[in-house]
Amino acid sequence: MWQLFQFPLCPFSRKVRLALGEKGVGYGLIRESPWEQRDEFIDMNPAAQTPVMRDPDTGMTLIDSSAICEYFEETIDKAPLIPGQAPDRAEVRRLVAWFDQIFYREVVAPLLYERMEKRLVHRKSPDAAQLREAMKRANTHLDYVDYLIDHRRWLGGPLFSLADLAGAAHISVADYLGGIDWRGHRSTREWYAGLKSRPSFRPLLGERMEVIAPPDHYDKVDF
Repeated sequence: MWQLFQFPLCPFSRKVRLALGEKGVGYGLIRESPWEQRDEFIDMNPAAQTPVMRDPDTGMTLIDSSAICEYFEETIDKAPLIPGQAPDRAEVRRLVAWFDQIFYREVVAPLLYERMEKRLVHRKSPDAAQLREAMKRANTHLDYVDYLIDHRRWLGGPLFSLADLAGAAHISVADYLGGIDWRGHRSTREWYAGLKSRPSFRPLLGERMEVIAPPDHYDKVDF
């Protein structure tokens, strides 16, 4: 069985877990805190970033969430996550990159640093100004997600795709860290509630990071 090296609030690990769940791929979870810089983990991935997937029977190692998702998209026919014709697939990949790069850099990364890393690693208090800025940017980005949902059935178009999973993965981490103000984002909230109700998503909602509790609404599908 595959092994997935990850930690609970890594949005890229969550994206992979959601994709594997949709495709029915079995795997075991191994908790990895990248900031610990374990020699064994760096040997697998010199970038020292999660997620990493490894098949202990064959020694095959897959690194980077996009590469992992593309690998299983190419090798498992069940539940296509990059569907449609070439323009459709390009749009799915564009949105995955938007969440993985822009949304992560401007919202998730600062929230993780201020609310998690500072507390667990540096034993410091978060910077309130940085948190406010991350929440402000989250609000702006959710306006764009509202626009997409108002004009499409799913984020990437008429079909459910990896764009929805990437979006839900990043938003779920930001939501866990208290960085999402859902007021005024009805379209995104309804779309996200639908993602939360999927069997692939439910295991994520039950997990907790030590000493960091999510908002009360976090694991509720109807919120």
